Amino acid sequence: MTVATSTGTPYGQRLGETVRARGALCVGIDPHPALLDRWDLPRDVSGLERCARGLVEALGETVAVFKPQSAFFEAYGSAGIAVLERVLADCRAYGALSLLDVKRGDIGSTMDAYAAAYLADGSPLAADAITLSPYLGFGSLRGAIDLAVSNGRGVYVLALTSNPEGPQFQYAVTAEGRTVAQTIIDEASALNAASGLPIGPVGLVVGATIGRNSFDFSRLGGSILAPGLGAQGAGPEDLADVFADATTLVLPSASREIISAGPDPEALRQVAAGWLARIGPILSVG
Repeated sequence: MTVATSTGTPYGQRLGETVRARGALCVGIDPHPALLDRWDLPRDVSGLERCARGLVEALGETVAVFKPQSAFFEAYGSAGIAVLERVLADCRAYGALSLLDVKRGDIGSTMDAYAAAYLADGSPLAADAITLSPYLGFGSLRGAIDLAVSNGRGVYVLALTSNPEGPQFQYAVTAEGRTVAQTIIDEASALNAASGLPIGPVGLVVGATIGRNSFDFSRLGGSILAPGLGAQGAGPEDLADVFADATTLVLPSASREIISAGPDPEALRQVAAGWLARIGPILSVG
């Protein structure tokens, strides 16, 4: 079994280097049952493995970041988790970064256990970065953030998600007169400023589907994961509308739009290359 070890290099620096070399694209690994059908694979753990690892094998040398969705692996129990471990190892072997989509958020020793599972050196499930939910209070995530920083890893905190139910809470106004989403943005910005790093360890999840907005990302100093490209309706041109002058921080994510092109490796590479060609000029990266 291959376990993750820290490089000693901050996540933001590694992300910046990888994006400059490969372009700003995060490919989601979402092997849901309908997708296994499309790939003509069985709806079992063998199909899960062939799909997920086949995607990394096809794109691992050209894509900067892969985002496995943990739920699709957890659905198969311990055998599915073992596949996830191998997928994370594959990402490392190809020189791509892994961003594990787990959306964990809890308090005390429970949050510490989640952090150890996904961010600690030596854990077989450790990824370069993970997603976190701040809805038990941003401060509840501090232990996970501290562990990420000490091990050269990163986190992406949910701020403005692409699902239609998100605004019910994210646009609510706090007692201080800020929206919940802006509060999360500001908390992340403060931690990144305190880190003293050009790209701080605390990123945000902001859907590329939210349209023009008045949220202020100018002081974030960290990466923005922007899901929603393709099947969810957003295109590269939406990135400029949503993020304005913060586009250089954005890591767009596409899942179904790319993975549905499989299982043919060349078809997968062509679709991913097409997205990179459309995204690059908008984000001023190549």
